[in-house]
Order: sequence, then C-alpha cells, then structure tokens
Amino acid sequence: MPAAGTFNVWWGLLALFPLILYIFLVFRDMEPLPATIICIIVGAAISGIGIVGLGNMLVKAMSSFLAVVGLIIMLGRGLGEVMTATKVSHTLVHKIIYGIGIDTQKKAMLGISISCFIIVGLLGTMAGGNAILAPIVIPVAASVGLSRSTMGVIFHAVGEEALIVGPFTPPVVTLLGLTGLTYGTMLFYAALPIATITLIITWINMQRIQRDTEKTNPYPEQSDEIERFVPTKESSRATAVFSVLFIAAIVYGLFKGAGTSFVVIIMLGLSMATGFAGGLNLDTICKHVIKGMAGNVGLFLLFLILDPFIGIIEGGGGFKALTVLLQPLVDVGGKASVIISGGLIGAFGISGATVAELKMLHSMFADMLKQNNVSMVAWSVALIIATRVTNFIYPGANMFSSMGFAQSSDIKALIRNGFVVAIAHTCALIFYAYVLA
Repeated sequence: MPAAGTFNVWWGLLALFPLILYIFLVFRDMEPLPATIICIIVGAAISGIGIVGLGNMLVKAMSSFLAVVGLIIMLGRGLGEVMTATKVSHTLVHKIIYGIGIDTQKKAMLGISISCFIIVGLLGTMAGGNAILAPIVIPVAASVGLSRSTMGVIFHAVGEEALIVGPFTPPVVTLLGLTGLTYGTMLFYAALPIATITLIITWINMQRIQRDTEKTNPYPEQSDEIERFVPTKESSRATAVFSVLFIAAIVYGLFKGAGTSFVVIIMLGLSMATGFAGGLNLDTICKHVIKGMAGNVGLFLLFLILDPFIGIIEGGGGFKALTVLLQPLVDVGGKASVIISGGLIGAFGISGATVAELKMLHSMFADMLKQNNVSMVAWSVALIIATRVTNFIYPGANMFSSMGFAQSSDIKALIRNGFVVAIAHTCALIFYAYVLA
C-alpha cells in the first residue's frame, strides 16, 4: 500500500495493531483493564516511546477528559451509596410500584420498568440500580405471575436505555464531552428516540416471553411473611430533598449549558444534601461517598490509562491510516457512510467498557468527521447505537448481572430481544445518517 503524501500508511496500520489486539482480547472475555494494560505496553514498544515517555503520558492523563469522567463515575457511585443508606432509592421504587397500584401482569411490567429506568438513570450503574430494585420488585413480580425470564429482560433492556438518558450517567457525560452537544439537544434528538424504539420493541417482546415462560420459568410462591419496604419519615424527607435538588440541577444545567465541572459539584452537593436530609452526619456521609467511590477505582484506572493508549495509536498515525483506507467509501457514500461505518464498526467490531468504546470510536473517526463536516447530532446517534447494540447482542457483564438479579438463567430471552433491538437500531442508524448527516 503506498504512502499518502508524506504519510506512510503501512506504519499507520502498524500503529493500529494495539487496538486490534485490544478488540481480540475483550472478545476473548478478558476484562477491559488488563486488556488495556497489555495493549498500552505493546503500543509503547511499537512506538518506541520508552518508560519515561509512557510515564509522562500517564501524568498528563491525570488532567484529561477521561480522567474527569472517571472521577464523575466514582462520585456517582458515592452518591448511590448515600441514596442506598438513606433509603432514597428504595422509597422512589416503593412510590412508583404502589402508586401505580399493581394488580395485573401488564401493570407490574410497567411499574417495574419505570422503576428500573429511573433508578438506573439516577445511579448511572445497571448493577447498582438493579441490586436495589431486585429485592423490592421481585416479590411484586412473583405475586402477579411474572416469570424470571421476563424480569431478566426488563432489568437488561430498560437499564441499558436508562444509561443513555440519565443526565449524569457515564455514557452521557462522555458523549456530551466528545460531541460538544448540550444535554437537551442530545436527549431530544438522539437518546430519547433510540430509547423509545428499544422500549417499544422490548415491551412487545416481553409479552411473548411472558407467555412462553410463565409456566416454565416461574418464581416460587412468595410467603405472606415477606417483609415489604415501608418508607420512614427520614427516607421520605431525603427523597423529597434529593428529587427537588436533582430536578433543579438538570434545569439549571440545561439553562446554563453547564459542562463536566458542573456535574462534579452536583454529585458532591446531592450527596451532602441527601445525607443530611436522611439524618446522617458529615462524617458518615463522607464514609459512604468514599465507600462508593472505592468500588469504581478500577474504572478510574482504566480511563486514566486509556488516554495514553489512544494517544499512542493516534501519534503513530493509526487513525489517520484508517481514514485513508475508508476514504474511497466516503467518496462514494458521502457523509452518511461515515456515520454508518462508525456505528456498525462500534456495534459489531468493538467491545468492552462503554466509555472506552465511545472514546476509541470517536478518536478513530475524528479526522473524517472534521473533513466531511458531519453533524454531531447524527454522530451522537452512531455512538449511542454502537454501544447499545454491543451490549444487546454480546453476552457481557450487564446481561449476566441482569439475569442474576432476576434469579434467571434464561440467556436466550435476553439475546432474542437484543437481536430484534439491534436490527431496529441499525435501521435507525441508516435513517439518521441520510437525514441528519
């Protein structure tokens, strides 16, 4: 392959090798953190930057956008710990479930789906949100005859969409930082349409799954002595304070066009206000925040080393080589081909942590986006679909944790729903590519 101008495409392709290796390792079920460590070492060896150079890149990464996202994720986990300690999350679920007045299977599906959407969207973690939901809603689901398979699909599909809608979730914070869009623009033109498509398809699939598994995968009969959660005066007060301040923060952020620094302050402020309203003292609140943050140290480290990993590939011309290879496709298909290629490569070719996937995909196509003046709204759709399809068709942590919390082993139900959702997402990607590119 000849050089493009003074740029040698062969050397650029060699610089892409660490990324190819990363994709191979994560699809072999290696965790993203050790996979990234291995690949950054390989990348450093190929580029010849040496130990000192790699150390300098890591130090510089401490002030990078990804490091800030990692901090926000840890603070979000800390806020989640405070919400759990003050029973805010439990109170919200209780009000939704019993406010709807569940006495039929469809009402149960609706109430549990709404609870899952709100709690996961607030906490920014599927595992954390579903861990709170499961002991509260499973007795309700069992009482009306919902199957374990149906509950697994709810926890998985609804939780996945909540992560692209919640204002302070890791994927949303990352997406806004990469594209420069405001939360309102991203929400109404990208996230909500995709989430709506998913939830409608999932609702239809749930009816079929429930019919097929109601007798074959039921919950055991629930004892009358099962203890149901009842909100206390303190938890109700903390929930009211949290809800008012959370809504106020969203409105203020939309009005001011606030960025990631605003999210850091909001996470800390909500933790303090919710904790005090729930009867906790400052020392206890801080301990809960630290306990929650400690659970996401691994993710923070991942994001910290991801920045130099991307930098090594970019510095070696890897992404530029990819641009040269894809340019004939762009010449034929125009802007739309950039969006479709990005979405499909991300959906079927890259796996791992969502934030890492978003950053890698955006870095891969950054030059092509600028050269072709691609709409960031359409590109945000490509990024969202890329990460959602990956999580819907490949069995991973989110899928297995959802099954676990639902006390189910029916992976087929989740994958069948996932494939139908993936087909719809692909159609939506093509539509957005040609309409908004």
